[in-house]
Amino acid sequence: MLKVLLVNDTRKQVGKLRESLIQAGCDVVEEVSQALQIPRKVDALQPDVVIIDTESPSRDVLEQICVVSQDAPRPIVMVSDDGQASAIKAALSAGVSTYVVEGIDEGRLAAVLTVAQARFEADQSLKKQVKVAVNKLNERKDIERAKGVLMQLRGLSEDDAYHAMRKMAMDQNVRIADVAAKLLSVNKLLS
Repeated sequence: MLKVLLVNDTRKQVGKLRESLIQAGCDVVEEVSQALQIPRKVDALQPDVVIIDTESPSRDVLEQICVVSQDAPRPIVMVSDDGQASAIKAALSAGVSTYVVEGIDEGRLAAVLTVAQARFEADQSLKKQVKVAVNKLNERKDIERAKGVLMQLRGLSEDDAYHAMRKMAMDQNVRIADVAAKLLSVNKLLS
């Protein structure tokens, strides 16, 4: 059963949406009416999906979505009356997985939730891949800088500097990137 946190950022009642969610087999764990409560409720209730019903995404709501997306990411569906491209882009940039204009039809609710979860998983996978690539690039930069330090201090060739770091990594049973980071730290300390 999908746990849903329902956020009502409108002056209207969201009873029909709540009923549709329950009929679709979802567990509406709570309904929140203030944007500032979103991160705290997400942390406390650990919902599978957050659905935000709003007339137009306000700055407060978008800020709280950003907080959730950084601290406790999960699929977020925004249902809004505002179909302007700028509002949609702002919501997606804040971390909304799916943006639905003019309400969710009961027949489409399950599909909307499925799309939100799939898009969220794809985004999370992409973020992990980017993080891994950035870490590898940073490690490679550290290795290159550490080779430069060894070349300068010991008068080694580039190959000899790399082989010295590789031998040290093998002797200590650590990665060459770790040896490079330590070498750079010591060099910084002694400079």
